[in-house]
Amino acid sequence: MAGGAFTGEFQEGAMVASAAQASVYAVVVTYHPEEGVVALLDTLAAQCAGVVVVDNASDASTVAVLQRWASADSARELVALGANEGIARAQNIGIERALGHGATHILLSDDDSEPPLSMVEDLLTAMGSISPPPGAVGPLVGEMKEGGDQLVYVSRRWGPRRARPDELATQALRVPFVIASGCLIDVRCLKRVGLMDESLFIDHVDLEWGLRAGAHGFALYVIPGVAMEHSLGDATTKLWWRAQPIHIHAPVRTYYLVRNTIALIRRGTFTLPWALGYMLWLCKYTAFNAILADRRGERIRQMTLGATHALRGRSGPR
Repeated sequence: MAGGAFTGEFQEGAMVASAAQASVYAVVVTYHPEEGVVALLDTLAAQCAGVVVVDNASDASTVAVLQRWASADSARELVALGANEGIARAQNIGIERALGHGATHILLSDDDSEPPLSMVEDLLTAMGSISPPPGAVGPLVGEMKEGGDQLVYVSRRWGPRRARPDELATQALRVPFVIASGCLIDVRCLKRVGLMDESLFIDHVDLEWGLRAGAHGFALYVIPGVAMEHSLGDATTKLWWRAQPIHIHAPVRTYYLVRNTIALIRRGTFTLPWALGYMLWLCKYTAFNAILADRRGERIRQMTLGATHALRGRSGPR
């Protein structure tokens, strides 16, 4: 999969390029969100035809806040799940609700992002100006935590890698996948490619869908001129020999990252060079979590269980 800056021509009006012409529905997945989630929902509601919130079993007080927000407008909907069914399942539930309302585009969002006020309009305009029409576009996502940086990945020989500044100095950058939060998907692409892979539960869901979209002939782009702040992982840290920060997740997430990485390699989702690159990454990832991260014993147990389940073909929730 070749990456790099978009080199085609922008054609004004090539597709639906205005929020007034499109019916964009935001699908927001919440999981014990912080208080700022209402501000996020208000921002998206002001830009979209409707907002579907799918809550993955947050506490009762949080669900009550979300319910009050949803009940204030008929274009808002809350689907409160009784258990944490994973981000992929929650996204699919929200997508199906949005399709039932006649959505032409789906905007995915996590509960810890800060989209700009014109993000949807700007992404639609960019999507409508790219030829041939892309399957999905997304903003330049920036990490909000200390030491964080942009979360845009381009295709390299050994797998996806962070985009360089010179690659981001373009109107549209072709990427192998778009970070889920802020991803605007054309429904026509979604109907051909299919929904998110619920067997992954969490982690690599956006990666797998992006590669699947690419296999169906759809190009995906990041629009560097549209910036959005996002929070990824529980914390970040820097190692002296590494320029980019390392994201430190809770121990249970190490289970899913190890399991799903091995699962995608075994499925043949990656090319051979990418599979080798991911195996090397997995070695470094497990070594860091087993030696340098906190709660090392718990992390080792989770990663061992993840590898075991991947080799046994087990998927879904842990």
